[in-house]
Amino acid sequence: MIYYEIGSKDTSLSAEDLKQGLFEALSKMGEKKKVLAIPPDYTRLPSHAGELTEFAWQYFGEKLTDVLPALGTHTPMTDQQISHMFGKTPRHLFRDHDWRNDVVTLGTVPEEFVKEVSEGAVVYPWPAQVNKLLVEGGFDLILSIGQVVPHEVVGMANYNKNIFVGTGGSEGINKSHFIGAAYGMEKMMGRADTPVRKVFNYASEHFSAHLPIVYVQTVVGLNKATGKLQTYGLFVGDDFSVFDKAAKLSLQVNFEMVDKPLKKVVVWLDPTEFKSTWLGNKSIYRTRMALADEGELIVLAPALVEFGEDKQIDGLIRKYGYFGTPHTLKMVAENEELRSNLGAAAHLIHGSSEGRFSITYCPGKGEKNLTKEEIESVGFNFADIDEVTKKYNPETLKDGFNTMPDGEEIFYISNPAIGLWAYKDRFAY
Repeated sequence: MIYYEIGSKDTSLSAEDLKQGLFEALSKMGEKKKVLAIPPDYTRLPSHAGELTEFAWQYFGEKLTDVLPALGTHTPMTDQQISHMFGKTPRHLFRDHDWRNDVVTLGTVPEEFVKEVSEGAVVYPWPAQVNKLLVEGGFDLILSIGQVVPHEVVGMANYNKNIFVGTGGSEGINKSHFIGAAYGMEKMMGRADTPVRKVFNYASEHFSAHLPIVYVQTVVGLNKATGKLQTYGLFVGDDFSVFDKAAKLSLQVNFEMVDKPLKKVVVWLDPTEFKSTWLGNKSIYRTRMALADEGELIVLAPALVEFGEDKQIDGLIRKYGYFGTPHTLKMVAENEELRSNLGAAAHLIHGSSEGRFSITYCPGKGEKNLTKEEIESVGFNFADIDEVTKKYNPETLKDGFNTMPDGEEIFYISNPAIGLWAYKDRFAY
């Protein structure tokens, strides 16, 4: 059922519009006694999920008893991040999700189903895991709040991914990520109906239907005319149709088809959001279908201090590196530690260009920033950020094509997390 929907490629929603839309949707749901909100974490700051969570608190008051950011494998939010993202929402409501210990398994998607939807790419059952708070908390409403946007693991982010990955457990997260990687992320990005989504939908239909989950989803993109983020849609409902509507709009506003393969792409990683390649590799995921063979991707990453946000995953990335699918699959076959962390293995595949284009990271020069030796050890090129930004200055570049003083043409992206770029021969609708 859809409780509220508004959105088009010409829509521009203000914070007040979001508040009114959410309140209208909530009013249709009847009286609630105990409510849980599951927004994304700080890595999804542009989603407006922070404001929507605060609006939910304003609506329900003390009936909103818990806020569980959908951390997935990310590190817990700091007080400063919570304050910045969620405004006046009381700090004592927030819970940290522990993806290794705080989960229960609702059921298991059969091996044969996973094999069928992945076209034989993987053959194993998939556990539908969620934070135990969802099951044991006694809630009569669970608000899953977030942004629908192209995504490398599942095709389009949000909907039940927010539940099964955002509040999921290590086995469920690892195996779901590897399904997408083994199947091929370029066959999935920008699509709502993918093997991973089919697995999640099976779990929703068979194992979590008893949970009172309602999805609150935004569609946010960059307005090229203004150079600013714009909220194009808000969709509130409890089934796949609400996600499908948001995904179709997202494809219109978050996806850019370029007329020719891009020879050089320069991506800026906002230092408040991107501190690891685990997140920063969105610069690779979202541009890979647009980059020309033998092209160059330059990633300006002033806050880059680690590879993985999780210490164990960081160690695996340092050990095995981003050296392509065949190498990674070989390492999975030969090493139990990687077989036990298929999410990390999937990330290693996602973060490689498979030798098709070069990837150059430019970290900052702080004491904690990753060094030239560390960057090169995992398979990336390194360049001095001061020298590169002198030539490609993020403060003067505009999103899209730029012609430099020497006549060189580059393509600039100020936020890789809100878009997907592709050349028509590498993306089929």
